[in-house]
Amino acid sequence: MPISYPRVLSVIPPMTQLNTPYPSTAYLTGFLRSRGVDAVQEDLALALVLKLFCAEGLIAIRSCIDALPPKKQTARVAVFRGQFDRYLATIAPTIAFLQNTDSTIGHRIVSRRFLPEGARFASLDVYVDDDGGDPLAWAFGALGMQDRARHLATLYLNDIADVLRDAVDPRFEFVRYAESLAQSQPTFEPLAAALAAPFNLVDETLFALTREAIAKHTPDVVLISAPFPGAVYAAFRIAQTIKQRHPDIVTVLGGGYANTELRELAEPRVFDYFDYVTLDAGERPLLNLLAHLRGELPQVALVRAFVRDAATRKVRYINASDADVAFGEVGTPTWDGLPLNRYLSLLDMLNPMHRLWSDGRWNKLTVAHGCYWKQCSFCDVSLDYISRYDAASATTLVDRIEAIVKETGQTGFHFVDEAAPPKVLKALALELIRRGVSISWWGNIRFEKSFNPQLCQLLADSGCIAISGGLEVASDRLLKLMKKGVSVDQVARVTRAFTDAGVLVHAYLMYGFPSQTVQDTVDALEYVRQLFEEGCLQSGFFHRFTCTVHSPVGKNPEEYGVRLLPLPPITFAKNDIGFHDPTGVNHDAMGSALNKALYNYMHGIGLEQDVRSWFVTKVPKTQVARNKIAQAIASAE
Repeated sequence: MPISYPRVLSVIPPMTQLNTPYPSTAYLTGFLRSRGVDAVQEDLALALVLKLFCAEGLIAIRSCIDALPPKKQTARVAVFRGQFDRYLATIAPTIAFLQNTDSTIGHRIVSRRFLPEGARFASLDVYVDDDGGDPLAWAFGALGMQDRARHLATLYLNDIADVLRDAVDPRFEFVRYAESLAQSQPTFEPLAAALAAPFNLVDETLFALTREAIAKHTPDVVLISAPFPGAVYAAFRIAQTIKQRHPDIVTVLGGGYANTELRELAEPRVFDYFDYVTLDAGERPLLNLLAHLRGELPQVALVRAFVRDAATRKVRYINASDADVAFGEVGTPTWDGLPLNRYLSLLDMLNPMHRLWSDGRWNKLTVAHGCYWKQCSFCDVSLDYISRYDAASATTLVDRIEAIVKETGQTGFHFVDEAAPPKVLKALALELIRRGVSISWWGNIRFEKSFNPQLCQLLADSGCIAISGGLEVASDRLLKLMKKGVSVDQVARVTRAFTDAGVLVHAYLMYGFPSQTVQDTVDALEYVRQLFEEGCLQSGFFHRFTCTVHSPVGKNPEEYGVRLLPLPPITFAKNDIGFHDPTGVNHDAMGSALNKALYNYMHGIGLEQDVRSWFVTKVPKTQVARNKIAQAIASAE
């Protein structure tokens, strides 16, 4: 039967982030309300963590431990049991401290006599100096009590998470929860088996939270946005609970995971949990779906939607030709209904740039839809979230910023674009300054030459505190093969211009790209070392290149000298694809050295060492001159 005025509940499933809401539900709720739809939202990722990491949750974890045979109780579990009373007494004030509602307890946390300390605190040993002094003095000094306490409290939570993983659910992670069940899984079997298994404590908790959310909002439609593989298992558990208790509620799966991995979905069992699976930008698919549910449009008018045919029980893909909603007309995101004062500001790495991803409640906003460059050969440039570029005016963007600050009372913004366009950022900065709007913001860019010292200073004056961008493999040959559109020298000049303006810089780094040799890897690490040494970078992250079916490498492997490995029959997820690279380099063995070197560089350690010292196997000497980056910077000056 048609639903006259459907009430829509958008849900963030576990696990996404703990310091700020994942923005998809804020976007959708704001858009739907702008179109007159009764729309609400819930963050079940945060709710699950807060329910487990409280006194009641710890008691439940101990009950699970008591039910384990002694042989299955790990050393970490034994430490937890031995200090259980201290954990029970400290969990509530520690959570309150991380929620910024009780700062004074930080004095006790930094004493190192308040919190019980498990295996995670062993990481502090690497900082102890020869005199046996304060291991964190270099990072926090004499007065950095709050940040020091935040780091210790984060280690404490990680200790408890390790216990939960050992005693309750081996798949548990704060971000990548059970991701192996969904990431590039050709069939639904692993996920189906997990969903058919008896509930553990995490499942029981999520089951109860889902029922509470449904009772609170009484929705007709539930949208579950799964941005990553690590949110998919819980998304299906939420839908499973809804269908068991309220089979009449319409459930819809969308988000980044569906957009990338479920584009060839053919598994009918998915629709035991979800009535619809939608792809790409959600505004137009939702408008047509809601019109269909109201009886105003036939099913054939749906946009980018998978359904299961009632007669044949086969999966059908429906995509009526209907224009997407322009980016300038999607409305302003709203965080109304989300508990903004309950998110946890964590500090897991002692690096001022790296902390931004886990510390602070950031309003996440998009400057433009898609990527204005959309040429990088490792990227999913064939997909809508990259290929369809659509920007809004600076006036519209600042209107949205002002509305969000008024609603949330918070002036921190994270621009979550694939690569924010320099022209749009310049116009945005000028409009912020013209209106006298004071915010702090950071986001992702391409290190292109448009970011000269004058523009970097303008962005800093408008509130830019940090930027991140892709250097990938620091090799001009490989950057050209990637169609990245930048050179190493150019990256050096742009990053130095940002740091001279007082803006922190993070570089995304890559290894294992097709045709990359050991020499390329050693030279790339030398470039990275020099970028840190010259103060161009403050943070970075190495990731292993993965070939996807949606990227130019995956679509035209012969252009990159590789041969794709055959995929098995696929009815569920399709994204990553293996390949044979005739160079024969063992990139996985190189990865540990790269990550070890980068971790040290981010802490100012080892910058004077020969890069070969990080590798456990013999590697060639770098062919990069030790002053190459300094020369590139000097030439610009």
